Amino acid sequence: MCACFARDSWRYAAPPAVVGLFLLPFSLVGAAVAFLAGGAALGFHRDPDRSPPGDGLLAPADGTVSVVREADGRLRLGVFMNLTDVHVNRAPLAGTVEDVTHSPGKHWPAFTKESDRNEKVHIEFEEYTVVLIAGAVARRIHPYVEPGDSVERGQRIGHISFSSRVDVIMPEGVEREDLRVEKGETVRAGETQLVAE
Repeated sequence: MCACFARDSWRYAAPPAVVGLFLLPFSLVGAAVAFLAGGAALGFHRDPDRSPPGDGLLAPADGTVSVVREADGRLRLGVFMNLTDVHVNRAPLAGTVEDVTHSPGKHWPAFTKESDRNEKVHIEFEEYTVVLIAGAVARRIHPYVEPGDSVERGQRIGHISFSSRVDVIMPEGVEREDLRVEKGETVRAGETQLVAE
């Protein structure tokens, strides 16, 4: 697999490509539509390299900041990823994975309040937590890490197939006024500083 695509991306691109091959002798239009669908699925799962800045807590996802709120005494920031965003998610800080927990749930649109009840995967680190949340279209969350894994700042930790949301529950002591971004701003996984050190 080329490093420029997310893991398991061929499982989404291959079926329409196979259909296209089957349709080729019978319908050029049908085959073209199937090949385009396969290409779109592969393009959606692109995974470009990123260059983290020297310090700071980084965005875990590409997209738009859609959530900034207090939750159980900690600051929570959510990034909504639409269909055109890169959906590979990255570690905001270096650390060791303490737990990876899957929680079944609904599939509400990821930009709504109801999405708090959606299917999700919690990736727990010593100081912070990243929450991968499935959206209305996203039905597959693919964590790349396991308990005990050590990760670097900006390292790939998973991806979600199709539109969704990724939240980071900040380390204790991080306040709203420490944020370098606001709701509605666009961020890039592994490159945008959410909090400066």
